[in-house]
Amino acid sequence: MVQGDPYLSDSQNSAVAARVREEIARRRISRQRLANDARISLSTLEKALSGHRPFTLATIIRLEQAMGVVLREPAGAQPASGNEKSGHAPEELGAYSRASVSWLEGVYLTLRPSFGDQNAIFAYCTEIAWDSESTRLSFRERERSDASFSQQGSVSVPHLSGHIYLVTNSSGQYRMAILSRPSITGEMFGLLTTLRAGQGSHLTPVSTPLALLPISTFEKPSYGRVSTSDQNHAVYSSILSKAIAEKYAGFVALA
Repeated sequence: MVQGDPYLSDSQNSAVAARVREEIARRRISRQRLANDARISLSTLEKALSGHRPFTLATIIRLEQAMGVVLREPAGAQPASGNEKSGHAPEELGAYSRASVSWLEGVYLTLRPSFGDQNAIFAYCTEIAWDSESTRLSFRERERSDASFSQQGSVSVPHLSGHIYLVTNSSGQYRMAILSRPSITGEMFGLLTTLRAGQGSHLTPVSTPLALLPISTFEKPSYGRVSTSDQNHAVYSSILSKAIAEKYAGFVALA
């Protein structure tokens, strides 16, 4: 394929088409419904699924946003061999297989309180996908207004706690999110523990409520520091408040 070509190779097209057909069947939706949700024409979708026209990157991005799933291999990932497909994540991550955690793969709108404005909500995307090379789920953040602080790391899914952990280990410095299993609508709630920048080079450990929900929930999501004047602020605030109000997470303090 020529560099800069917006189309995928034949093998990539086949893989994407198979995944889209699988999602349509699993969700029991029509192709017309998916085309409407992705804001593409039914003709474009039909031709791509039948192999008569290759998927463009723009079409794939819209389909990913509409379905909240990842259709492209992560950058640098190699196609999985038969052994890799049946491989398990390391024991310290829960020793899960891809089949047992495939329901977690997708793109999620991520919400937490803003560290710089107590009335604002910080919003960005978290993409969870299977890494064939290391046989584990990995995550990466995007659409952050402070792109230099975007995180990526491993996903732990142990059977004992029933929770999901997004873990970053950068030269021994850890950042971790602890999340509930997805609700029937795909939402996950919990806590993020990280370091908050203070004056100068001072860093303070903090924990804050966190919410992840399928990106398809919003037709026009807002990213960055979402202030009270933003059209999505009230809905974002209502969603984020569930983390504590509905006891997905809590803070323990001295009496």
